[in-house]
Amino acid sequence: MSETWTDGNSLGGPLRDVFSVDVTAAVGRCGGCGNTGPLAEGRVFGPSPGLILRCPRCGQPLLRMARGSGRTWLDLRGLEFIEFISPE
Repeated sequence: MSETWTDGNSLGGPLRDVFSVDVTAAVGRCGGCGNTGPLAEGRVFGPSPGLILRCPRCGQPLLRMARGSGRTWLDLRGLEFIEFISPE
């Protein structure tokens, strides 16, 4: 690890590129059972108090999303990783 760093604002452009893609086509791995597949294969429950994406194999929550008052909260703790196809 390098001792040179910048603050989190330097991620603004790269993260904007990632989150402008179709996230349902992204591949993720469940932190509970290790199932790997497109997020679109998960089971969505909701809408109140928010949306919850659960693993189709074990039912563990993978993603939680809530919206209100002009804000969005996103919790990805159930995923070990998300893999996106990078835009050209």
